[in-house]
Amino acid sequence: MTQLPPQRPYSAGPATSRRRGVGFFGLLAVVFFVMPLVEVAALIGAGRVIGLWPTIGLLILMSLLGAWLMKREGSHAWHALREALSAGKMPARELTDAALVLVGGALLLTPGFVTDAAGLFLVLPVTRPITRGWLQSIAERQLLARTGIVRGVRLR
Repeated sequence: MTQLPPQRPYSAGPATSRRRGVGFFGLLAVVFFVMPLVEVAALIGAGRVIGLWPTIGLLILMSLLGAWLMKREGSHAWHALREALSAGKMPARELTDAALVLVGGALLLTPGFVTDAAGLFLVLPVTRPITRGWLQSIAERQLLARTGIVRGVRLR
């Protein structure tokens, strides 16, 4: 019998080891430096169009609406999670919904129009499946990239 050489785990090698995309520190830079500038620009723009007091009133109204919506959708997500666990099924969808409601609620409570829009997109039950699907595809790509499997074929 001929012996096959031992198989090494898949390695991208030095030429392709650079990550594509923003990365963790790029994301932190966007969150801490770019987002406040975008929010201030949006607030100034809204203040020029509708005035100072209506802008402040709108920010307060959005925060109150965000708190109410987060409470309502959070209780729905919590109830769905408990039902899934009591039925003995894997609560992946329910956990994702709960996480999206939590992050969306935090964005809604943050003052600013851009974060409010992002928070509404994450919290509303109409748009949450879009975000859930997007998040699931990212997680699948990350998992497949780490295991070295591409469309059911293992790379050498």
